Amino acid sequence: MDARVEYVPRARQVTLAARGGAMAVLDFGPPDRPVDVVFSHANGFNARTYRSILAPLAGSLRILAVDMRGHGASTLPADPAAHGGWNAFRDDLLAFLDAETDGPVVLAGHSMGGTSSLLAAAHDPARVKALALFDPVVFHAGTGPDAMADNPLADGALRRRATFPSKAAVLEAYAGRGAFRTWRQDQLADYVEAGFRETATGEVTLTCTREWEAANFRTHNYDPWAAFRATRCPIHILRAEAASTARLDEGQAELEATGRVRIDLIPGTSHFLPMERPDLVRTVLRDIASA
Repeated sequence: MDARVEYVPRARQVTLAARGGAMAVLDFGPPDRPVDVVFSHANGFNARTYRSILAPLAGSLRILAVDMRGHGASTLPADPAAHGGWNAFRDDLLAFLDAETDGPVVLAGHSMGGTSSLLAAAHDPARVKALALFDPVVFHAGTGPDAMADNPLADGALRRRATFPSKAAVLEAYAGRGAFRTWRQDQLADYVEAGFRETATGEVTLTCTREWEAANFRTHNYDPWAAFRATRCPIHILRAEAASTARLDEGQAELEATGRVRIDLIPGTSHFLPMERPDLVRTVLRDIASA
């Protein structure tokens, strides 16, 4: 496959009538090949954010990277006031698998996308060949956002600037700052391209609203440990060294004792591990898809 085809995924919309809308997807790899991997992004991001990470695999794998509910170009309903928790993302993924895959596939994802993949594998183990989770959101009972009176991440999301004069202005404001300080310029450009849309006044605004991003931070309503116990497939977790959301220490021995779970702590990484170590992400996806 030539470089141009490899690095320009096909953008599609997949109607999920029972879920109330369509899920946007970037389709990497040979279109006549069965799907190998379905990849889900972090809260507030979109599929295109991971284009430069996933595209080099397109010569040998078929990867579908989705825009989750309330993100990117997806049109699934996203009412913050009606947010019931992350099982909605689980059910969206399972509906997407019904529409786009014929057999078990690898589910992979970063942060919220990794956790949503875990929940899907727990709910319907027969649909999932393996899990590749990149700093997923995992916590113990009584310590997660649902149990907290204060939620700095949600508060921060609500304070985000929503509208800019142009995408160029967004790039200038974000480059090398805050959450984006460890990102390459092309990664940031991909995030901005799908993370902002033009308004009627000619400005650009967030495709994932501040209110929806905050609602995702505030409302989880799932038990990740019950989900781990309900899975049946191999699981490979890459965990960040600093500011990790994968709070696995108390339960790591239990997970590894299953013989199905591998947990690697990656030195020098933050929660944005995929952007900082795309080489490792590609290695994990290549190995787990071919196993």
